Amino acid sequence: MMSHLDSVHRGRLLIPLILLLLFSNSIAQAQDVPLDSLRNRKKLSIITAATLQAGTLIALDRLWYQDHPRSSFHFFQDGRQWLQMDKVGHGMTSYYLGVLGMETMRWAGWNDRQARWYGGMAGLFYLTSIEVLDGFSEEWGASPGDMMANTLGAGVAIGQDALWNEQRITFKFSFHRTDYAPYRPGTLGDGWNEELLKDYNGQSYWLSANIASFLSKESDFPKWLSVAVGYGVDDIMSGTGSFAYVADDRIISTDPRRQWYLAPDIDLWRIPTRHKGLKTALRALGFIRLPLPALMLERGRLEVRGFGF
Repeated sequence: MMSHLDSVHRGRLLIPLILLLLFSNSIAQAQDVPLDSLRNRKKLSIITAATLQAGTLIALDRLWYQDHPRSSFHFFQDGRQWLQMDKVGHGMTSYYLGVLGMETMRWAGWNDRQARWYGGMAGLFYLTSIEVLDGFSEEWGASPGDMMANTLGAGVAIGQDALWNEQRITFKFSFHRTDYAPYRPGTLGDGWNEELLKDYNGQSYWLSANIASFLSKESDFPKWLSVAVGYGVDDIMSGTGSFAYVADDRIISTDPRRQWYLAPDIDLWRIPTRHKGLKTALRALGFIRLPLPALMLERGRLEVRGFGF
């Protein structure tokens, strides 16, 4: 039962991330909308943040935790599960919520230091509250590994803002469907929408560095071109190691393994456009790594991957 519960538990990360990234576009567009005073913007930002925080936590408590037994607060060591793919997901979520927090606070008129530290830790605050809920659930527990990943994600956002006053290196995400999910749909997902959240075999996480941002302002290097380093896994159907399943009347044992990638990337946030609708779309989709060729390293073997996620 723990495996199924863990798969449901993992699926929560991308949901608030995608919703809040879409919400961030309303903040970006609102920068051109005059308000009576910065005080009104500050009030709006505080009320919005509090509403989102309280609303999502109440929803999570009702949807995920209510039907499962509660316990006294405790920790659960899961640092070795799923080849740490879930930890990378925590880091990415914390990072983007921190970026959104900084942008929102600057829009509202807070100074750079306040926006950087309070806004940049928005993801850490939010995900820590989820860990507290986990800690009171008998079938889960607060994860020290998750907390470390959440802190690292916030640190990446805050650190870059302190160094460069911009995000030159961003997290990216990509996904493709695999053949594994039909053999264990309860854990890896049943259908595209569930597999997107649960099947780690089809997920890849990237750190994408924008090249032009490290060059002089006079450089003619394309502003939108980046280089990305990625991480993924293959042949993993259980968080705890090898897993046996039946396929074509044969018993097959999985062989979980890590994969590393090096590839060009397109920074959608830096594509120049004056079209507000297109700019909004590029902003919302900026966390997706587009399908481009990549070098893949797996257990010492190097191969070229074609166009695909």
